[in-house]
Amino acid sequence: MEYRAVHPLARARRVAGLSQEQLAAGVRAAAARRGLRSGTDASRVRKWERGVQPDDDSQTYIAEALGLPANLIDGPWPVWLPLTDTGVVPLGPHTPVPALREALRTVDRRTFLTVSSAALITLTADWASAGAATAVPDQLVAASDLADVLETTARQLAAADPAHHPHTTRLLREHLVTVTDLLERGRQGAATRHRLHTLAADIANTLAWRRFDSGDTAHAAQYWIAALHNSHATGDTDRGAGLISDLAYQAAWQGDHALAGQLLNHALTRATHPAARSLLQLRLARTHAARHESRPALRALAAAEKHLGQAAVDRPAWCQWLSDADLAVDSGQALLDLGDTARAHQLITAGERLLPTSRGKTRGIFLAYRAASHLDLKEPEAAAATAAQSLQLARRIHAPRCLRLVEDLLPRFQPYQHAPGVKELLHLAAA
Repeated sequence: MEYRAVHPLARARRVAGLSQEQLAAGVRAAAARRGLRSGTDASRVRKWERGVQPDDDSQTYIAEALGLPANLIDGPWPVWLPLTDTGVVPLGPHTPVPALREALRTVDRRTFLTVSSAALITLTADWASAGAATAVPDQLVAASDLADVLETTARQLAAADPAHHPHTTRLLREHLVTVTDLLERGRQGAATRHRLHTLAADIANTLAWRRFDSGDTAHAAQYWIAALHNSHATGDTDRGAGLISDLAYQAAWQGDHALAGQLLNHALTRATHPAARSLLQLRLARTHAARHESRPALRALAAAEKHLGQAAVDRPAWCQWLSDADLAVDSGQALLDLGDTARAHQLITAGERLLPTSRGKTRGIFLAYRAASHLDLKEPEAAAATAAQSLQLARRIHAPRCLRLVEDLLPRFQPYQHAPGVKELLHLAAA
């Protein structure tokens, strides 16, 4: 399935189930509600769909007739119209820029944006069966002053303190707009385009995680999809597998373990680096365990441990962080879902202690996992103390996803109101 350049108005009209005449009638009705008159008819709609630009008032009426929010009109015609009816730009040789445009144009439209699971599965299946793009050898990557500046500042913005995320996220998005504009013009040599596609994937991935952490899962998916298109353009299959595994991680977080499993199995068909395969198998184990599929979960855990043992220090930058601590804690979480509570608690506790202090957000999540394992062992005092640690850390480093984990645990403390530390935890959470 390949992306085709259908005019966005024609696509949006079809998604709304409207003929050209029906859309014209909707435009006239929108004008009439304002005490105005519009002469729009099917012929004029056809002209718009062939490239004629409607005036500003007509664009407002079009949005209303299509059932789209008025604040959607925040860019030039027809940029503000959605590119797809599924939220997923299909994979193809010319799709990296359309995928980036789709992610950028929908960034503030949570009122109507959805991402189709079926289209997402189709995208990853197409990726799994596609031939790899030709990667540009490192020694051929030519210097570009603007690319140098964009790469350097993007790294600095991505690494900035979480307290500054509202500002750095806005700046990263503007960087992505610039990179997308450069790719769309297509005036660079192959080596510079390779760098720009890599940078687009990096920035889109950072923005995806920030959207996911804030609970905006539809827009996170859009950014990961855009990153996948751009990593595919560079021929980096391990990176593509990692991006698909991030989509799967989000699906699992939302409780859609069937979707997560399908995405991870597609990703595993082309991942080659041991570190990449370890991460994929670890996430697959969590998905199987959540569905109480004991044997597949244990096989995946064994594979994850084996691959991590084979992974040298020289590993892809996007999975440099994967460590024995992650293996221990995620293995513990899988065992917790499978009912092996004592062994799960041991692994989660050991993994949390192995984690470097620099990984604060991960530590907060691991502490929340450890609190859950204490509750499973009916140890409310230890659970309350650990949950309080997680909560305080999450507030200090601005980690909303970690906060939600602790908040989800709070109802489980209700039967233990008189246990030491529980009332203090509940007061802390309410503050």
